Amino acid sequence: MKKHTKIYLAACGYSTCDIIVCEICGTVAVDIHHIDPRGIGGSKHKDNIENLIALCRDCHDNAEAGKITREELFEIVRLRICRLLQ
Repeated sequence: MKKHTKIYLAACGYSTCDIIVCEICGTVAVDIHHIDPRGIGGSKHKDNIENLIALCRDCHDNAEAGKITREELFEIVRLRICRLLQ
């Protein structure tokens, strides 16, 4: 399991057995997506919970294509973090 996936699961209180849902559409997530890409060489400072979001394949493709903006993704993450802190 990739490091950023472990960070996401731990921060959100999931176990490796849990089904993770897409934070946009609610279907089964297949990726933990870096909103700000790590880039070639793998910048580790991008592996923080504020930069990670669970996405299904369609939403991941839409995010990569810019159909879902980085601002929209960061707002979803902000709301998730607020819920986790309550």
